[in-house]
Amino acid sequence: MKIAIVHDWLTNMGGAEQVVINFKKIYPDAPIYTTFYNPEKLDDELKNIDVRTSCLQKKKMITNHKKYFPLMPMAFEKFNLNEYDIVLSSSSSCAKGVLTKPGSIHICYCHTPMRYAWEKRDEYTQNMGRLKKKLVEILLHYMRIWDLTSASRVDYFIANSTEVQKRIMKHYKIESVIINPPVRCSLFNISETDKDYYFIVSRLIGYKRFDIAVKACKELGRKLVIIGDGVERKNLEKIADGDENITFLGRQSDDVVKKYMSECKALLFPGEEDFGIVPVEAQACGRPVIAYGKGGVLDSVIDGKTGVFFSEQSVNSLKEAILKFEKMKFNKNQIRENALRFDEKVFQEKIKNFIDEVRKNNDNTTNQKEN
Repeated sequence: MKIAIVHDWLTNMGGAEQVVINFKKIYPDAPIYTTFYNPEKLDDELKNIDVRTSCLQKKKMITNHKKYFPLMPMAFEKFNLNEYDIVLSSSSSCAKGVLTKPGSIHICYCHTPMRYAWEKRDEYTQNMGRLKKKLVEILLHYMRIWDLTSASRVDYFIANSTEVQKRIMKHYKIESVIINPPVRCSLFNISETDKDYYFIVSRLIGYKRFDIAVKACKELGRKLVIIGDGVERKNLEKIADGDENITFLGRQSDDVVKKYMSECKALLFPGEEDFGIVPVEAQACGRPVIAYGKGGVLDSVIDGKTGVFFSEQSVNSLKEAILKFEKMKFNKNQIRENALRFDEKVFQEKIKNFIDEVRKNNDNTTNQKEN
């Protein structure tokens, strides 16, 4: 049995790239097909391996893959995957659009349907000039048509969360199973040191809504430590306005992140994510999560047991959740136990079992037809 792994692009590390790493751990001999490959920005597990790039990369190193988006459908369709029995794609964009031979099995691990073509299309174009916006809207119209066509090429969809499963059904009208993404829980430990600050670690970008977290902590007089950088940092510092309770540490090493995470009162997670790895990492430290109760956290956080949800992305709603949280008690060991449901070993076992079951069913169907 020959297996190929297909991924949108390998230009930086994120949750999707951790999925690819785990695919390689299950199937170490499988090559990876992708549009662009920049090993300097990747973890060691994705260096010095068999990666086969598209016609778009050629010999130059790509630093901004997004500008090649209109060409990606063509790039994936040009890959020749005829030698493979199983194609395992990891996709939030165009990777699921590869062409496979008759008789092969294409399984897509879907991080989300193409968000800028579907539910995030208005956010994507809202700050564009009139002409550019019109041109992009035309492009996205055709991308939606291609996206629907490419979804029909997939034999089995795996959704990374309940939220994504709903999107797959809404946009593609296709059933899927849920296997949540892998988290390296073994890297995180429970600390007996309890400090008096709330915690955020992330890229600082607008849709993650850290503005309401800064405002809420400022108005309540609570300490907040923020690790990470991004285009939203200046705005967040302006909102904090020198408040001594709000600390910006910028980018930090993994060891520093783990220390602050393991000693905080709780992680604040005011954005809506497809799944959200950081809330699981915080729980692996035995720390509760105060989160906007929508999206992937509904799969990973248990309201009242491993965290607290708030119902609106507003300062008052988050303030109410913080005050509610401060009257509650949480068990660190129970919180970590919940996180272990998402450990990478659990993920690997679920993926392998799913593919083995699909192969078995496919072989049985083939034998029945031959008989």
